[in-house]
Amino acid sequence: MQYTLNQLQIFLKISQTKSITKAAEELFLTQPAVSIQLKNFQNQFQIPLTEVVGRQLFITDFGKEIAIAAENIINEVYAINYKTLAYKGKLSGRLKISIVSTGKYIMPYFLSSFLKQNPEIELLLDVTNKSKVIESLENNEVDFSLVSVLPEKLSIEKVELMSNKLFLVGNNEKKFKQKSYDKSVFDELQLIYREKGSGTRLVMEQFIEKNNLPVHKKMELTSNEAVKQAVIAGLGYSIMPLIGLKTELQQKEIQIIPFKNFPIKSTWHLIWLKNKNLSPVATSFLNHIKKEKTNIINNHFAWCENY
Repeated sequence: MQYTLNQLQIFLKISQTKSITKAAEELFLTQPAVSIQLKNFQNQFQIPLTEVVGRQLFITDFGKEIAIAAENIINEVYAINYKTLAYKGKLSGRLKISIVSTGKYIMPYFLSSFLKQNPEIELLLDVTNKSKVIESLENNEVDFSLVSVLPEKLSIEKVELMSNKLFLVGNNEKKFKQKSYDKSVFDELQLIYREKGSGTRLVMEQFIEKNNLPVHKKMELTSNEAVKQAVIAGLGYSIMPLIGLKTELQQKEIQIIPFKNFPIKSTWHLIWLKNKNLSPVATSFLNHIKKEKTNIINNHFAWCENY
């Protein structure tokens, strides 16, 4: 057999995504290039690695075994590279973090200086919803996760990063002239929700239930950005994290509606599994966070205190 490291990486990505199209996107390759490499890799085995039923790609049991072997081989290759760099006195390795979608507005700032100081570190950052973030943490697939709602049934360690504020927001077509509105304001508002599994949606639903608000659900969208654009377009109102609205507030594309019970407050936490044996890279990043978080917050997020 003469399969290449590139073929192993491509097949592993196909097995993870169960899609040639998605694998191509994540590997920044064309779909035909991925298909050709899969075909060349398959030609070296007498047993099928994949099968197509209807339009759905499935990995065979044999293919799953090969995917596990491929991942082990790739990890060993990375380990060789990291050990080489370690002998040169450089901190190296992989840092794997999963974050909820709104976390993308803050996590890059906590990573930036650390990665600049340690350019040999490879970052794997997965941005998804709360349910999948917790799942990846529970399966020990990542070093850390960033959440604003702590998991209830998972034994974790945590470090507090910064506060998280959520407000009732809309575009600027309608003027809200009162200094404060009571819950009757919700009678005339069509609300846009995040998808089930989202931490923002969970906080939103808990707040609505606690305050017995008269809610009219307009639609459900699968990302914070999609909700924001829908609000700007005038499709409805939503309860959104302040952290993702800086530009839109400055440009007056979005307004905060002065409802007396807002903001809803929570806290961003970096969490990891209790008793997890952190790698040198993960340990170094954790120490960096503890040491630098106050400076990072003051330099990049002081504007949040104005709301």
